[in-house]
Amino acid sequence: MPTDIHPAELKVFLNHVYEFKKGVRNMVLYTTNRKYEAFAVNRLNNQHIAYCIQPIDCERINLFFGRPECINAIRFMTSRPLNKLTPEEDFILGAMLGYDICGQCRRYCEKKGKK
Repeated sequence: MPTDIHPAELKVFLNHVYEFKKGVRNMVLYTTNRKYEAFAVNRLNNQHIAYCIQPIDCERINLFFGRPECINAIRFMTSRPLNKLTPEEDFILGAMLGYDICGQCRRYCEKKGKK
């Protein structure tokens, strides 16, 4: 492990990988500093976990990982920043990530009401 990476800073990532491998989640969205990208990608490759990286800015990335069919769908949706998704795309993403469906319905209705 590179010397500038501290295990405590990657604890959430490693827990997400564990939950995915145990079947708790089908897909995960992990937002992190770019300096952890190589470590995370190496771990995902070693465990044969599909992933997709979406740059946020010069310091941060969104790292989606999980079941290949989910990641393939995400590749269609991540052609722009997540805050630019349509209300429908935002709803689908939240559902895919396992967020509370009633909360997603409220969020969808709020976003539709703003238009």
